[in-house]
Amino acid sequence: MPSDLMPDSLLTHEVLITWGTALAAFLAVAVHGFWRVTRNVITIAHEGGHALFAVLTGRRLSGIKLHSDTSGLTVSRGKPRGPGMVLTALAGYVAPSLLGFGAAVLITTEQIQVMLWISIVFLAAMLVMIRNVFGVLSVVVTGGAFLFVSFYASAEVRDVAAYVFAWFLLLGGVRPVWELQVKRWRRQAPRSDADQLAWLTGVPALGWVFFFGVVSAAALVGGGALLLGRW
Repeated sequence: MPSDLMPDSLLTHEVLITWGTALAAFLAVAVHGFWRVTRNVITIAHEGGHALFAVLTGRRLSGIKLHSDTSGLTVSRGKPRGPGMVLTALAGYVAPSLLGFGAAVLITTEQIQVMLWISIVFLAAMLVMIRNVFGVLSVVVTGGAFLFVSFYASAEVRDVAAYVFAWFLLLGGVRPVWELQVKRWRRQAPRSDADQLAWLTGVPALGWVFFFGVVSAAALVGGGALLLGRW
């Protein structure tokens, strides 16, 4: 319903949901104590992006590991160079932001249940390839939350959960790019995705970090505009 045709009470409710969930997601990303836990969800999306593009480009996916320090590793087999390897390496840092934008699109088209089921299928597919205990636990807990919301939550709770998830991916996709560059400045990430892409393509690693930043910022602006445009 267009905002100019909504009753004032309904419009106020929509505004509260939109801004309230945005604030909750912002705190989950910005507050270090929360981020140490919530970043695991971003790692799942990051490694899922690597895995998805490895499969799509014809590489053989060997396994995925998620670690308690929120790092992860996706191993695939195939040609050590070429477009498939480039796309696989590139996908990690942009995956959370692109998934967040996709979630925003589904929310604004009244497809929240579809969004939840896509997330569940994505997590189930990842679970098959997880190769360590912490990784299994992370994916099972995250998937369980989606299943609970999908089957047992009220429509209003599903709406709130969907908004929080979309905002979190959009905001949470930005912070790791900054963290990556900070680690590179400190020479703590010599084998980062950006450095691997530099070796694969000849484009400087800083250029790839900039690309990750542009994609994540564009997704945040675009996805945020969609979510805020709901009222």
